[in-house]
Parts: sequence; C-alpha cells; structure tokens
Amino acid sequence: MSAFEYILQQIINAVSLGSLYALVAVGLSIVFGVLRLTNFAHGDVMMVGAFTTVILGAAGMPFALAMLCGILAAALAGLVIERIAYRPIRSAPDVTRLLTSLAVTYILENLGILAFTSSPRNFPLPDLLNGSWQLAEGAITFTNINLLTIGLSFLSLLVLGWFITRTTVGLGMRAAAEDMSAAHLVGLDVNRVIVIAFVVASAYAGLAGVLWAAQAGVVQPQMGFTPLLKAFVAAIIGGFGSISGALVGGYMLGALEIFIVAFLPDAVTPYRDAIVFSLLIAFLLFRPGGLLQPNREIKL
Repeated sequence: MSAFEYILQQIINAVSLGSLYALVAVGLSIVFGVLRLTNFAHGDVMMVGAFTTVILGAAGMPFALAMLCGILAAALAGLVIERIAYRPIRSAPDVTRLLTSLAVTYILENLGILAFTSSPRNFPLPDLLNGSWQLAEGAITFTNINLLTIGLSFLSLLVLGWFITRTTVGLGMRAAAEDMSAAHLVGLDVNRVIVIAFVVASAYAGLAGVLWAAQAGVVQPQMGFTPLLKAFVAAIIGGFGSISGALVGGYMLGALEIFIVAFLPDAVTPYRDAIVFSLLIAFLLFRPGGLLQPNREIKL
C-alpha cells in the first residue's frame, strides 16, 4: 500500500467516525441552542433507537423499517423526556436542570439494564451491509456499513439544514435560539418550538445510535456514554449551540482520533482519549466560544 492509498483509507475512516460524532453533537446543540440545557440523557436516547431496531429486527422486520422505527422511538423518547422531566423545571436554576439531566440519564440506563440486562447484545446486520468494496487492488476498503453511515449522515444533515433555514418551524427555532422572550412576545408558540427541538434532536440521536451499534456490532444500555462525551467535546470545539459548529467539531474530532491511531507511534494510541480531553480543556481555556462562535452567540 502506497502512502497516498494509506492516507486515503484513513480519511475514509475519519469521515465515517466524524459523521457519527456530528450526528450526536448536532442533537446536543439543537437542545442547548433553544433551551440552554445540556441534555446528558441524549446518549441514552441513542440506546433507545438502537435497542428498538434490534428488537424489531429479531422479530422479523426488515432492517430499513426497523431502523426507521428505532429513529421514531428515539424521537418519542425525547418528547416524553421533555414533557415529564424538563418542562416542569424549565425556569429553575441551571444547577437544578443539570442535576435533572443527570438523573434522567441514570433512570434510562437502569431501565435499559432492567429490560435488557447489562450484557452486550449482538447487533444483526443484513447480508447486504456485511460486504465491502475494494479499490487499488484491495489497498483501499469501503465497508458497506461505512458507506451507509456516511451517506445517511450527509443526507440527514442536508435535510436538517433545509429544515432550519427554509421552513416556518425551523425559522421559529432559530428565533427562539436568538431570544426566547422576544420570540414569545411576537406570538411564537415557545412550547411547540421546544417540543419540536427535542423531537428533532432525539431523532438524530436515534439515527446515530443505530449507526454506532451497527459499526460496533453490539448494543448495550450504557452504549451512549462514550459517543455522548465525544460529541460534547465536538460541540465545545465547534461552538456549543451552533449546528454548523457541531458539524465542524464532529468531523475534526473524528479525524483527530483516526490520525492519532494511524500516524502516531503505537505507544501513543492508549492515550487517545487523554489527548482528546486535553484539547477540550485547551478550548475551554483559550477559546470557550468555539471555532465558529468568537462572540459567544448561540445560533442554530
């Protein structure tokens, strides 16, 4: 394998991993942009989407339909969480909302353990997604699941961009993100905007959960913890509350992790997460607004 082919292979891997981080980070940024709430339960909504897909797939439902149902189940979970856990404390102090978010996380994880046990389950893929494509006489490999991840991520993010900038509801979300009080004064239904924000963000978490489990090959109740942490880092890097910032941060973080493994000595690889969180600390110290938020404005 030539140096060019090796680099190209790592770029493919980085785009695939970055797509997953971007999907999760986008959901975090949507909720934070509208409600100024860090939704730590977002990772557990990923688990809801993945387990729904596994259960329906085991019952004989085609994978594509089971995946769609998993995304819808995640969106419904987001709706329920907002209504039961977050709406009653919407005007509470930030520390109360933070603790509530952590409580929802532990409740969902323990419900998952009670329902499915803590043991990992295999995530069955249809034969179509188990294959791969090879270029340059096998030097470059595109797995079907990587292609699906990249394709669905790009498509869903394009749809989100259209939704935010071209629809009445999306424009209402942007208005609420700029100034919730002013949006309410001009007649915007704030409750409706917040509900839609949670549903959309949770749907993206569900999609990310299914794709993450498909790449890992397993699903378990605690599966959302790691991608949530990485997506949080990505959102901070890009600018928390900014959708475009979440995209930039997600792909940057995916590239960083892949390139650490691919190009640095093997002795450095175990410290990959330490390097990632060191980068988070550096951004919090020297550029807390993120790459795309020099003025610390919250924009969808």
